[in-house]
Amino acid sequence: MGAYYDSGTLAVRVSLVSPWWSPKLRPKMWPGLKSPGAGMNLGIFPKDQVPHIKTATNRIHIKGGRVVNDDQSVEADVYIEEGVVKGVGKDILVPGGARIIDARGKLVIPGGIDPNTHFEIESNGVTSVDDFYKGTKAALVGGTTLTIDCVLPEKDESLAEAYEKWRQKADGKVVSDYSLHVAVTWWGEKVKDDMALLAKEKGVNSFLVFLAYKDKYQLSDSELYEFFTHCRELGVLAMVHAENGDLVAEMTKKMLGMGIRGPEGHVLSRPEELESEAAQRAIAIANRVNCPIYITRVMSTSAGDVIAAARKRGNVVYGEPTAAGLGTDGSHCWDKNWKVAAAHVTDPPLRPDPSTPDHLMDLLANGDLQIVGSDNRTFSTNQKAVGKDDFSKIPCGVNGVEDRMSVIWERGVVSGKMDENRFVAVTSTNAAKIFNMYPKKGRIAEGSDADVIIWDPEAARTISARTHHQAVDFNVFEGLTCRGVPLYTICQGKVVCEDSGSVVHVTQGAGSWVPRDRRCDHVFKRIHAREKLRVPKPVEREPYDGTVADAEPEEPLKVAQPSKLTMEEVTTSTGARDLHKSGFTLAERGIRDLRKSGFSLSGEQVDDNVPRRTGQRITKPPGGSSSIIF
Repeated sequence: MGAYYDSGTLAVRVSLVSPWWSPKLRPKMWPGLKSPGAGMNLGIFPKDQVPHIKTATNRIHIKGGRVVNDDQSVEADVYIEEGVVKGVGKDILVPGGARIIDARGKLVIPGGIDPNTHFEIESNGVTSVDDFYKGTKAALVGGTTLTIDCVLPEKDESLAEAYEKWRQKADGKVVSDYSLHVAVTWWGEKVKDDMALLAKEKGVNSFLVFLAYKDKYQLSDSELYEFFTHCRELGVLAMVHAENGDLVAEMTKKMLGMGIRGPEGHVLSRPEELESEAAQRAIAIANRVNCPIYITRVMSTSAGDVIAAARKRGNVVYGEPTAAGLGTDGSHCWDKNWKVAAAHVTDPPLRPDPSTPDHLMDLLANGDLQIVGSDNRTFSTNQKAVGKDDFSKIPCGVNGVEDRMSVIWERGVVSGKMDENRFVAVTSTNAAKIFNMYPKKGRIAEGSDADVIIWDPEAARTISARTHHQAVDFNVFEGLTCRGVPLYTICQGKVVCEDSGSVVHVTQGAGSWVPRDRRCDHVFKRIHAREKLRVPKPVEREPYDGTVADAEPEEPLKVAQPSKLTMEEVTTSTGARDLHKSGFTLAERGIRDLRKSGFSLSGEQVDDNVPRRTGQRITKPPGGSSSIIF
């Protein structure tokens, strides 16, 4: 009998040796064993020479916890081996050598899935400070075991080539599982071909378009219609950043023209009506082509209400608020400290109405919104300072990948708005279902991936930039105390974080790429059913057998030529009643054109140059007496 101590690169075997072991068998089992006699022996081996050391260290037995999935909570043990959940129950058979984690009084939940991150993204000439290593490491500390980042091609760049660049950036750095959306930043036949390639061969089943960023990434409505049509045909999910880019551009010019150049100008130039209008327009166009749609970065009350109303009408639409939008508000953009104000600049902006986070949380808790993303785009203060004199040049983005789950527990569960099962749904399971990774991800069940969190619902921590694991020097949740802390994070069947993140075991590049199949049943079942019902059919009727009028072809419009006669000559020669034949305009003939509005924003009227008498009281107008001044 014996036991292993694993020191990382070496394994130490301590064993009690029986003298009857065969000298031939002994070197094969333990090559480090020296003495053939009875007693204790110590062997030191490279890990790769010990056949069963890997199995032993990849066995985890979680005992006494409360297993929480999106649909139920049960008291049960969980056994993990080789990166997979092998058993969930009260009396499961667990082989010896497994690491035991005591979870009594704690919750055992699926690893979080963050569907909206932007690591190593460029904006206004600078690159975000959280790269794929720092970002995924911070995610693990916060309880998130899988992130979905977004490939952002430049205009006219191949989507397939941009995807390959993102994979090269990420594969050598990620410490957790990850996947990718791909943004469609321009439109053409090449884009359609690349989308088909990525969906069919590369495991990408979601594509993002922008109604914002005029003259950069924004698609027109006709292009949006073609995009939705192509997504439906491919069986992929269409994602939309909803803001009216044309009006944002105009409002930005207006704010700068008024001398408003600080961070508050960013919020003022993007009022929430421009978000809700774009969301409504995107939903309407997608519905016309029977395409499922996912609205990302839902930041306002009105946009959330638009999505909720569409879902009640039966539209296949999903909404994703962000951790920042649920945990803070945009009033900070008016802070006297420019650093604080700029740190909260993101798009769509955090809304200054303090009731917005609660309203969005209500929609999330009640099922009108489905998933919480972080939209993690982190730029340091000196990077944000690129826009110190012009808010439109401030790189947009806030933190959230590390604090997302604790913020939602505090604002959602502790507040009584949602229960523990809904918490699991909005932080993990719904994302796994919508992006076609369920039940491998987003659930604790036999056969699921061993991405598991031991969650302490009573422990508390205070969020601060001084203690977080992200590279950014500011935290938008600064000072917020959250109850609900991940004690252990298990990713790919290994304990990667313990003691509430104070101990982290990660290696760059250890994370894995997660491909996602298209035509997800959770998203497309209703779409397929409606395709059969929505096929337009002609009305069967008896042919018309009556007479048909002889229609003369329409003559082209003739443009009247101006008369060569003077007004006096026309009046003398033809009479006033024939002036309309003369070619003179109504204004030239001294007649007001009633087809044109006399209203002007300046207060001027089109006939202000015509002298008239001063207004006077009419005592006996037609129809009776009156005291109104006309």
